[in-house]
Amino acid sequence: MTSASHHTSASGSTLLHITGGRTLSGRIPVQGSKNIALHLYAAALLADAPVTLAGAPDIIDTGVCARILRHTGAQVTYREGRFTVSPASGICPVIEPELGRRVRTTAVLAAALLARTGQVAFPFPGGDAFCPRLIDRHLAAMQAAGAEVTAHDTGIRARCRPRGIRAFTVDVNTPYGPSLGATVTALLLAARTCGPSLITHPSVEPEVTETARFLAERGVLVCFDQEGLHVQGSDWIAGGDFAVAGDRIEAATLVMAAAVTGGTARLDNITAADFPHGLARALTAVGIALTDVPGGGVRSQLHGPLRAVEAATGPHPGLPTDTAPQLTAMLTRARGASLISERVYPRRDTHVQGLRAFGADITATGSHIHVHGPARLHGADVTAGDIRAVSALVIAALAADGTSTIQGMFHLRRGYGHLLPHLATLGAEITTIPGGP
Repeated sequence: MTSASHHTSASGSTLLHITGGRTLSGRIPVQGSKNIALHLYAAALLADAPVTLAGAPDIIDTGVCARILRHTGAQVTYREGRFTVSPASGICPVIEPELGRRVRTTAVLAAALLARTGQVAFPFPGGDAFCPRLIDRHLAAMQAAGAEVTAHDTGIRARCRPRGIRAFTVDVNTPYGPSLGATVTALLLAARTCGPSLITHPSVEPEVTETARFLAERGVLVCFDQEGLHVQGSDWIAGGDFAVAGDRIEAATLVMAAAVTGGTARLDNITAADFPHGLARALTAVGIALTDVPGGGVRSQLHGPLRAVEAATGPHPGLPTDTAPQLTAMLTRARGASLISERVYPRRDTHVQGLRAFGADITATGSHIHVHGPARLHGADVTAGDIRAVSALVIAALAADGTSTIQGMFHLRRGYGHLLPHLATLGAEITTIPGGP
């Protein structure tokens, strides 16, 4: 019997049982983008009238951000995918510490408060901890906007002079490429300044371009050119409705889950063009074809056995780093030697130990992961501590002989609202039960 019941709580105590070996095929919707939505929640704080984000994903991080925004004084409701923010009559310029340590976009949320009030206090960000993730470019943007920034043991304080933030120029580049989060931080700060600001070496990830589009539709002048990202701020930002784009990371996860079992999937709320070029190229090389479906959506089809590939993550439109763990899991079943190189973060290999438990022939050296296949995977008891590592273990369990037990479902629910029932709809044999750490 196929089932996917939910018992996930904030304690993360749910155990997931997957019996592998079933071919997954069917039609399912793709949620609104987790990563885009988290940045739009911060952008909504800038508006001077109510904002409704349609298609907001039903994930734990949405609930955390709603509570953070309410703590600042904003009125927030979330119902049937509609996340509505009404501006506060008086803004509390504090990111509640316990909540702020639970998400990665804490500094971006703080930037919105700094832009509105000229001051903010916030904790160091939390979220996935697969490697050190610095916020120095975020702080540089705040300083460029005229804030005095001080760090203490538990967080950051930023305060501007009485006239508030000012127009600025800031470079958001890092040794690993443009900082996505710092680009949005700078964009939100610039959106409330009087005068032109310039963000050099900006990220062009969809999280950035969609936040820019959100602001542009509300009266902020935003322009990308060879110099960077130009922003002409406004002292009034309109409200209104805005749709969250489909989640390209969830879509890729579902495509790979189907492919590793030899199946096909039709995904709604996404198109083939929404898959970044680097991701589409890697999937094609593996043997997966993506085609748009008349009337909307995309179909994935595996042609022949999975093939080994060499691929490297990179900034958009390259291979998204958030798809590398899932790709690695799928490649354990591919013929030949594969190489995945991480070029967005110093390293990303928290999924490797768990995949070895399934019987994968896999090694990690610095930023490189080598996979030799096809390995015959067997059921395993595994755990993981970040969103994409858990989803990689789910993919391995779907391909394995026997039943696997996976701990870490709290992290899965931080990024995927309905991944388990979606997989069950495709034919996976999944059950969840309370228990475990």
